[in-house]
Amino acid sequence: MVTRDTLGADRQQAQAALFQSIQQLTYAAGHDADLQAQITALQGELTGGAKTLDATTGLANPRDYAAARTKVTQQQRKKLQSEKKGVFNGKGDRTWTQVAKEMGTVLDSAVADARKGDKRAGVDKVNEAYYQYYEKLGFEKNVMNAISGSRVSLIENQFAETRKSILDGDPMSHTTGLVGQLKSMLAEDATKLDGGAAGDVNGFARFITSSFGQAFVILIREGLEALLVVTAIIAYLIKSDNRRLVVWIYVGVVAGLIGSGIVAVLFGLLFSGNGPQQEIMEGAVALIAMGMLLYTSNWMLSKSSVEAWNSYITSKAHAAVDSVTAAQKVTFGGMISLAMLSFLAVFREGAETVMFYQSIYSMSRDSAGMWAGGLAAAAVLIVIFLLLRFTSVKIPLRPFFMVTSILLALLVVTFAGGGVHSLIEGNLVNGTYLSTVPTNDWLGLYPYRETIIAQIIAAIAVIALFVVYVVKERRKRVAHESAESARSGESA
Repeated sequence: MVTRDTLGADRQQAQAALFQSIQQLTYAAGHDADLQAQITALQGELTGGAKTLDATTGLANPRDYAAARTKVTQQQRKKLQSEKKGVFNGKGDRTWTQVAKEMGTVLDSAVADARKGDKRAGVDKVNEAYYQYYEKLGFEKNVMNAISGSRVSLIENQFAETRKSILDGDPMSHTTGLVGQLKSMLAEDATKLDGGAAGDVNGFARFITSSFGQAFVILIREGLEALLVVTAIIAYLIKSDNRRLVVWIYVGVVAGLIGSGIVAVLFGLLFSGNGPQQEIMEGAVALIAMGMLLYTSNWMLSKSSVEAWNSYITSKAHAAVDSVTAAQKVTFGGMISLAMLSFLAVFREGAETVMFYQSIYSMSRDSAGMWAGGLAAAAVLIVIFLLLRFTSVKIPLRPFFMVTSILLALLVVTFAGGGVHSLIEGNLVNGTYLSTVPTNDWLGLYPYRETIIAQIIAAIAVIALFVVYVVKERRKRVAHESAESARSGESA
């Protein structure tokens, strides 16, 4: 850097060419004399350049110069990154072949930076091709739908190998070969997409690979839990001649929705960036969501009987209602406790839904499908609320809880694979690529040893909790039968 900035780009390029030539000669036999001659020439060039730099007035010493240069480089990269976010207009009218060519130009720049010895700049260019083009423009999603998920995983691994080659300082011939293969793969896929392959996916496969189903199930599950709590409290208030307090339940519901919206905005700000940091954050969110789903699935199982659910609702409602119905006097604290109860019911489910949706988006990148699934679920929830509120319709609780707990258990395994996969994409976890393992984005299945191990652990946890539930239920049934038998004996 200091040679280029002070002595000129020609001087720096001449030195870089000598470095490259020497590196290539070390891998070829029978060139000892040429190698020694070029080493001597480079040593002389570096020594002469260093003397000129030391004699340059006002030039900082190497340590201070490097620190200042690093600071300037970071500022420039930050500015470029912000500009990329601001001018993003999507794929537009470009063909996929044109997009692939643009990606090839960026990857060629990565090779050029690596050849100059700037590994960090080279890796940044590879990341730009992957995050700003392959992911952000929808190249990845279209290849997954029209070709195969395994093809996407293969290309992801090729990007990872290219980054690793640059960081490890591999021979340029190796890095150039990896980039050449990657460009060829991208061009091949682009040709297929431009030829109409993206429209050849059957309806069922399109639905399975979209995010509609996941968004629908999540909002129905989370929204229905909050809805059941709120409508049960309202019914209890009306039945206990406290209709005037129902308004505070609605106040809490509105506050909960607003709070969930604030959480959504905060998540939008946190996830507005691009690159490895976003992938790492998304992976962390997916794993947190996995843990919450695991807890929720187990909770649903524990409430799968009508008796258990009624006991749960009664314990929640009694404490709030009792505090405000004494002597038929409504206190400010009592009203707040009622509003807070409905607020917590809605806010908790809303916040969880935001987190789950972020995890779904990180794996699908299909915002339109999520909107469609979410709106469809919202319409269903409104109908259910009206039925519960103004009619005598009751949801069969046991089948509902059992089915939704099974669906959530499956999502636990899906999020485990998707979360670890995002960490691999963000370069936080080194993925061990397994070429024989297929890719299924819907199931969170990816050809990496680490994602498979995570899913196995998640599946073991789900099965263990289910076994614990079955054992507890069996013990309760045996105890109940024993008690009934004892009462029958006493009656006889």
